[in-house]
Amino acid sequence: MDARIEQVVTTGKFTLDDTEYDVENNTYIVGDDDEVIVIDPAYDAETILKKVDGREVMAVILTDGNEHRLSVVLEVAAAGEEDEENWAPVALHRSDRLLWRDYFGRLAREEDDEDDAKALKSLEPDIWLEDGGVFEIAGAQLDVIHTPGHTPGSISVISEQLEALFSGDTLHRGRPGSIGGVYENLRKQLDSIGMLLTPLPKDLRVLPGQGEETTVGEEDARWESWGSLATDED
Repeated sequence: MDARIEQVVTTGKFTLDDTEYDVENNTYIVGDDDEVIVIDPAYDAETILKKVDGREVMAVILTDGNEHRLSVVLEVAAAGEEDEENWAPVALHRSDRLLWRDYFGRLAREEDDEDDAKALKSLEPDIWLEDGGVFEIAGAQLDVIHTPGHTPGSISVISEQLEALFSGDTLHRGRPGSIGGVYENLRKQLDSIGMLLTPLPKDLRVLPGQGEETTVGEEDARWESWGSLATDED
């Protein structure tokens, strides 16, 4: 197996319920010297593509449909290719379709050119992710697990060969993932985290959408204590 994991950290602003947050995002590039899959691009496509460094982008996987990811996903999928037929497929869970349509619908309303507006309004992901879906790259298998809560369509990605769990914003080091400490559906998110972690090896690396990496064992030991967060929200 030649696959390896490379990380790019980008920063930007995220607006939620009219409140603006400064957010740091981890993008992961999985592949070899020739081909890669990009997981969770956000904010700065140029920096991400600089790390890709001319390798062919085979797919772009979004672990959720929040705006900071959607704002750069097409540029990363294009990877400098002008012909859309050569762009990498974009993958998103269907339960986040509303977030996708809201974002690109808003861009369409702001677009002066009628044809461009129609194209944005009709735009859809190339791949609708499902629980149990599989991607392969450079001898590594990436398995998709639906982990709703942060958003309805949040997913995590596990690779046994790479000994890594890409948890997106479902799970961060030391806490459930969030934007600015705000949770959409914390009880469902905690359920997803519990079901995700329980069967996995305790030494498996967890590579989150924000912050430092951790392990399954560290977060599994903390999981029950997070129930108080859900109680506080009630």
